[in-house]
Amino acid sequence: MTDLTGLRAVITGGGSGIGLATARLFADRGALVAVLDLDPAAAAPLAGFAADVADDTSVRAAVTAAAQALGGLDIVVNNAGIGAVGTVADNSDAEWQHVLDVNVLGMVLVSRAALPYLRESARAAIVNTCSIAAVAGLPQRALYSASKGAVLALTLAMAADHIREGIRVNCVNPGTADTPWVGRLLAAAADPEAERAALNARQPLGRLVSAAEVAAAIAYLASPAAASVTGTALAVDGGMAGLRLRRE
Repeated sequence: MTDLTGLRAVITGGGSGIGLATARLFADRGALVAVLDLDPAAAAPLAGFAADVADDTSVRAAVTAAAQALGGLDIVVNNAGIGAVGTVADNSDAEWQHVLDVNVLGMVLVSRAALPYLRESARAAIVNTCSIAAVAGLPQRALYSASKGAVLALTLAMAADHIREGIRVNCVNPGTADTPWVGRLLAAAADPEAERAALNARQPLGRLVSAAEVAAAIAYLASPAAASVTGTALAVDGGMAGLRLRRE
């Protein structure tokens, strides 16, 4: 497929997991891709720019450099994010601030820095990586869920704010995805295999979502094929949000 041919895309958190899968898929479909990451070399041979999405100075420098390298911007994928485990009583104030700075403020800073370039594009799109945690109550995910709930609300507000500028804004809501972060959680569990089985069983399809499957959804939302799609949260969750299956 070449549905992204010639489009210029910045992807944050593109050094691993969903971000890396998205960057590679975009490149395969003809896009010009720049990865923003704390470790941009991890996305080689794609163009990489070092950026801390929670730091405005770092973001502005990286977005400017990426836009100059690509000759402008058409697509921003706000994918960079971090996880957190615990109830509302378990995470420190500092951890709350850090997760919100990365997961929410990071999307604000990157989008804000990219807006002048997106306004010059005839096919501008922003895609935010949200989560099933924004719409379903998950145990031991209070902080993470709060951050992703904010991402969902932010996506809708941005879609309304920028629709008349020709900038579409959408998000994807993955279920539990087979990413390095989930891998680290499983490795730290008392019984990793039992924990993986429990996560698989939580999704109606009976397995974790793959990074490639989420990347495909992001590619659709970013592409001209989705020209009439804005203000939408696309679930890639194995049916977790909407299905209520009977026990077998």
